[in-house]
Amino acid sequence: MTFARKAMLLIAPFTLSLAQPALARNHPAAAPVPAGPVPAADAPKLVIAIAIDQFSADLFAQYRAQFTGGLARLASGAVFPSGYQSHAATETCPGHSTILTGMRPAHTGIIANNWFDQSVARAAKSVYCAEDETKTAATPGDYVASVGHLLVPTLGERIKAVWPTSRNVAVSGKDRAALMMGGHRIDDVYWWKGKGFVTLEGVTPAHVALEQNAAVATELAAGDPGYALPADCAARDRAVTAGTVTVGTGRFALAPGDATAFRASPRLDRAVLELATRLVDADRLGRAPTPDVLAISLSATDYIGHGFGTQGAEMCIQLHQLDSALGAFFAALDARGIDYGVVLTADHGGFDLPERLAQQALPQAERADRALLPAALSERVGAKLGLDPKGLFLAEGTSGDVWLRKDLSPDQKAAAIAAARTDLTAQRQVAAVITADELAATPLPTGSPETWSLIQRARASFYAPRSGDFVVILKRGVISLTGAGPGYVATHGSAWDYDRRVPILFWRKGMTGFEQPSPVETVDIAPSLAAWVGLKLPPDTFDGRCLDLDAGPGSTCGVHP
Repeated sequence: MTFARKAMLLIAPFTLSLAQPALARNHPAAAPVPAGPVPAADAPKLVIAIAIDQFSADLFAQYRAQFTGGLARLASGAVFPSGYQSHAATETCPGHSTILTGMRPAHTGIIANNWFDQSVARAAKSVYCAEDETKTAATPGDYVASVGHLLVPTLGERIKAVWPTSRNVAVSGKDRAALMMGGHRIDDVYWWKGKGFVTLEGVTPAHVALEQNAAVATELAAGDPGYALPADCAARDRAVTAGTVTVGTGRFALAPGDATAFRASPRLDRAVLELATRLVDADRLGRAPTPDVLAISLSATDYIGHGFGTQGAEMCIQLHQLDSALGAFFAALDARGIDYGVVLTADHGGFDLPERLAQQALPQAERADRALLPAALSERVGAKLGLDPKGLFLAEGTSGDVWLRKDLSPDQKAAAIAAARTDLTAQRQVAAVITADELAATPLPTGSPETWSLIQRARASFYAPRSGDFVVILKRGVISLTGAGPGYVATHGSAWDYDRRVPILFWRKGMTGFEQPSPVETVDIAPSLAAWVGLKLPPDTFDGRCLDLDAGPGSTCGVHP
């Protein structure tokens, strides 16, 4: 295959480029181990990193006893049930950026799914984390996917820098997930868009991707009446109304040709895993002397969490189907005789819709007041200070980073920040308003993440060139959505542990399993995998630490535990 787009990656020092990832098929079947460093003698031939979008530690604990497939297999390995996406901006792009870089958003530069950059040429100043905004049309949704905003290399890139014949492959239901886990130098990358899988602009899709799209097209054309309800889901099969939407009793019926319903159903994850299996064969992953990396992000849990919440029949069906699909994927790898090691985690957790939570012993759960929206804040502060309220404050919603309009003088900016802080802290739903100056003066947090203060959690997400002028954190139980509608009844993104806590599971055939309930972080994954394959790096390469995956007196962490 010939690939049109190339990009240069320099690991040390790392050079940022807004170019697309470098794509090249290398790794011939008979390639010898290169001269120089060699993998560990017992290194797995294929490292698989799986992220389940919005798979909170709470969901893992709630359904763990019901798993019988792939998730049950992983739960027999090294289990860290209290992993943390330790930062405050618990969204898809920042979360995925931590998993295979070993760096927090303060270092990856991925502070949110979207941020505001008032210097961009287009009228819309919101910038998507996985776009090249220099090539974007006026409509924000019409963008060129890119990993250029990621400031650090991924594990797959680091492995390729030492062992160039190794392959680095990523596939996901979302572009931002695949690109943040794959990085700048990648051999194959695919994500779901519209009615099938696509890759980078200017790159010819591999034949296996076209085959998978054909299989999906057949499934879409046929339609489907939906899934049977597992017996243990019966208690969750109850209708709840939120705004104009009623959820809780869905079965994921698929009308012929309805790609939106396909995406927000267990079918999407199964299609991603089927494509991953095809790529294992096409790229001959796990069949050469140097280790390959396969990153997989499964997005359906997130789409279902947003559209139906986390506690209804829909999520129960999804997790049963996900467990089954992962079991089939691992069985396919076993049938191929591949020596592989797996880590599974999530990019963030999630919170159920307040209308159901209020019925289930959490009456303080509620939706954010519309008074917290940036337009409403702009009107109040603008009137108080005599400033034009139009676009005075720029933000994605009721919480997170907030930017001031760039035409303000320093004195006007300082007055607007002070007035906004006074206004917002008087609102009963606001827990904290933290300025950029305060975050910049706060050391990067250390120690166990469950003990971090709100400002420390926000500091882990703070990158001065992109972050806002201040950050708004809502109180626990207040979700940032002001209303509910089709596809969005619940959400995530807060600084609270229901969004920060995720499971981290490592598995390899023959390993002795154990459970460590003490908190660890997702930034610990990359150094742990690096040690697993024998990739020797300076001890200060990552924000995280190596987790010893040997249940006995030995150590998988070598000299850098």
